[in-house]
Amino acid sequence: MIRAARLDASLYEEVEADNTATTQALMVVVLSSVCSGIGTAIGQAITGHGSLRIGTGLFGGLFSSLIAWCIWSLITYFIGTRFFGGTASFYELLRTLGFSNSPGVLLILSFIPILGGLISFIVWVWGLAAMVIAVRQALDFSTGQAVLTCIVGWIAAVILLVIFGILLAIPFILLS
Repeated sequence: MIRAARLDASLYEEVEADNTATTQALMVVVLSSVCSGIGTAIGQAITGHGSLRIGTGLFGGLFSSLIAWCIWSLITYFIGTRFFGGTASFYELLRTLGFSNSPGVLLILSFIPILGGLISFIVWVWGLAAMVIAVRQALDFSTGQAVLTCIVGWIAAVILLVIFGILLAIPFILLS
C-alpha cells in the first residue's frame, strides 16, 4: 500500500501481473473504506451529529465502496479496451484500481477540526493521481489516454447513476 500511495508505477505493474493480488486489492478497498468511515464517525461525534447507527454507516459505506470499485473497474475496462485500445483483463484493472485506493486510509484523519476538509481534498486529488497511474499501467496507455479514459468513464458513471436514480424513482412517482 505504501508503494501504491507513493504512486510507484512498478507496483501497479506487479499487481497487474499477479493473479493472487486480487484479495490484497480487495483488502485495500476495505481498509480505505473503514478508515474513511471511522474518520467520518469521529467527526460526527465531535460535532454532536453522531448517532448510534455508526455500525450501519460503516457497513453501508463498506458495501458501497466495494460495489463502486467493481462498477468503476468495469466501466474503465470497457472504455479503455473498446474505445482506446487498452490491453488488460478486467481482473488486472480491478487489482490496480483496488490498490489506487491506498491514499484513502488517511481519511481516518478527516475528523480533525479545520484540517479535515483539507486532508479530504488532498486525499481525493492523491487518489485521482493513483487511479490514473493504475489505469495507465493496467491498460498499457500513455498518461493522456489514462486521463481521458477516467474522464469518459466518470461521465459514463454519472449518466448511469442518473438513469438508475430515475428508474428507482418511477415506482414512487407512480404511487404518489
